[in-house]
Amino acid sequence: MFYKYNSKKLLFEPCYKELVIFSSVCFIIVASTLLGGIVIGKNTAEAQIIELEGGVHVLRHEDQPFSKEELVDMIKDLDIKHPHIVLAQSIVETGHWTSLVFRENHNLFGMKLANRRIRTAKGTQLNHAYYNNWQESVYDYAFYQCRYLSKVDSEKEYYDALDASYASTGKKYSETLKEVVEKQKLKDLFDDN
Repeated sequence: MFYKYNSKKLLFEPCYKELVIFSSVCFIIVASTLLGGIVIGKNTAEAQIIELEGGVHVLRHEDQPFSKEELVDMIKDLDIKHPHIVLAQSIVETGHWTSLVFRENHNLFGMKLANRRIRTAKGTQLNHAYYNNWQESVYDYAFYQCRYLSKVDSEKEYYDALDASYASTGKKYSETLKEVVEKQKLKDLFDDN
């Protein structure tokens, strides 16, 4: 089932007519209320967002090789909340993008397979969610954030929420993230937001 966010009714509604199918070979579903509707990803020549009637957005992206710069751009494009913290999570969870879970699963955030929300993960491998490409991992994090952290506003609340639910290490997790944000000056990468 596919859903889109109806901002007038403040709820998600099933959508059938708005579903866009680009091809039977390259079809992947990605929904994001951060974009105000449904996002559908497919390998194409360049990235762009197209607004259709009913608030549906179609995001087409090239399956880019991973780079920190591409990740930063995608986090900005998806308007992910507290982007510097999210980037720090990616660095911490993958050991600067060197972990086996990242290399084999394309999993940037150490995500487990979600069962109670929309997801882009294809299944479980190495005890973590796996994706077709790293971009799907970013979409999945956006869904996680939208589902569980959408009411969190301040940076402190965001760190507290991550400590409470994301990592089993408690306050150590947010302290580690804060160190990475500070040492690598990650806020500077998102100053234009």
